[in-house]
Amino acid sequence: MAQRAQPIALRLAAGAAALAVVALVFGTLAAVALRAESGARLISADWAAARFTVFQAALSALISAALAVPVARALSRRRFFGRRALILALGAPFILPVIVAVFGLLAVFGRNGLLNLALETLGTPVVDELGRQGILLAGHVFQLPLFDLYGIQGVLLAHVFFNLPLATRLLLQGWQRIPAESFRLAASLSLNDRQQFRVIELPMLRATLPGVLVVVFLLCLTSFAVVLTLGGGPRATTIELAIYQAFRFDFDLGRAALLALIQVGIGLGAALLALAVGQRAAGQGLDRVVLRWDGRGWRRYTDALLLLLTALFIGLPLAMTAIRGWAGLSGLSVGLWAAVLRSVLVALGATALTLLLALPLALRIGAASARPGARLVEALGTLSIAASPLVLGTGLFLILNPFLDPMAWALPLTAVVNALMALPFALRALVPAATEAQRRFDRLSESLNLPAGTRLRHVLLPRLRAPLGFALGLTAALSAGDLGVVALFADPNRATLPMEMYRLMGAYRNDEAAAAALLLVALAFGLFWVFERIGRHADT
Repeated sequence: MAQRAQPIALRLAAGAAALAVVALVFGTLAAVALRAESGARLISADWAAARFTVFQAALSALISAALAVPVARALSRRRFFGRRALILALGAPFILPVIVAVFGLLAVFGRNGLLNLALETLGTPVVDELGRQGILLAGHVFQLPLFDLYGIQGVLLAHVFFNLPLATRLLLQGWQRIPAESFRLAASLSLNDRQQFRVIELPMLRATLPGVLVVVFLLCLTSFAVVLTLGGGPRATTIELAIYQAFRFDFDLGRAALLALIQVGIGLGAALLALAVGQRAAGQGLDRVVLRWDGRGWRRYTDALLLLLTALFIGLPLAMTAIRGWAGLSGLSVGLWAAVLRSVLVALGATALTLLLALPLALRIGAASARPGARLVEALGTLSIAASPLVLGTGLFLILNPFLDPMAWALPLTAVVNALMALPFALRALVPAATEAQRRFDRLSESLNLPAGTRLRHVLLPRLRAPLGFALGLTAALSAGDLGVVALFADPNRATLPMEMYRLMGAYRNDEAAAAALLLVALAFGLFWVFERIGRHADT
């Protein structure tokens, strides 16, 4: 009986979690599809938004991947003090609240940003006959701002800021999978840098780059806060923003539903492409430390320059946010602290829901890892990657609107959608550990006739605490900084901290916005640190 209790209980819990995910994803899509049949039609601006969405996502992916290749190669062949810290810092933008990153980029590249202020100190301010400001430098007049952060260029810059570190980390993993023996053989054959790249590294890039491009494309496809703050007008409007405008300002639910279906179709196509583009192994080795003999001479300086520029590109906006925000912390209003509390509650709610969904799914996938059904369960758990938060939010609104006021349930709905969007990342962290734990201890547990609860509490959870802490910390950080679904249901009296910060930026209250940005960074990273620390401490 004890041997059968664990599989039955596990199947029931995993089945309930999978059913909840399927119901939320397909239920909201069904609500959207039914509403779209009410005679609504798209206007020319909507098709322009669809074209711009695909264009900016594809261009952002290409730029991010193209820049990530030399940066990842430099990291793979250099050993220096602070290398590990730099690699860890490359993961920071992933959990950084988007609205904070936008504020930091404005502080560096905006009209009154650090770049233009630095240029003004080098030249003489002038005004031409059309009233445009510029600086006279070396006999030439340079218009200010040299870089207009609003429009397609601002959207691309922000997306590269977020996705260059991610693409670099993914490509660096590809380089680390190349066996050390391959580089030793290349050195013994006296291959130069170009020959080594063509023979050893280029095959790895051919296998890895397509997957990186698709992942970045998917992330940029559903980008909302970046386009909301930096889009700059109708020419830089994405489907996500068009859904928000149709829902929030026009209350045209039929048009929002049609836009949501187009968004889901593009997302599903990209997700299927991601599944079709599998990464192949780079080869087999003896797990030795990878030593590199290439990249000597002047290439050392180019690698160092690349890594320095990357560190500045990531760190400078964060530093400017901290500097500007520190002075305004004392002047924060009481309403802003209430928004902090609401953000914490939403983050904790999303974290609890992620735990309820991810843990049974991960255990079930690990228990059936050798069976075909495990792939199906994992696919069901990652369904949300094909939908966007605004699509899910639109569907939930359409479902709940006849029965209750969705505005009154804005925070719980935000927590539900955030948990669903974080679920694929949580499963990615938990499934390998769950598979290994059950492979090693299932037979021993069965021979000892351990009940299901005892097996979970004393055998499995102690070996899942570290990845579970990481997954929950990631969920809490992403949820605390989310400016997506909450924008659909935003109530001025129940806004979260990211929404309050966006309002402050729109009202040009830059000092308060900077303080809110610093507070939001501390909140997101603090939540991540607490959960991840609990997991690591328990694991020891």
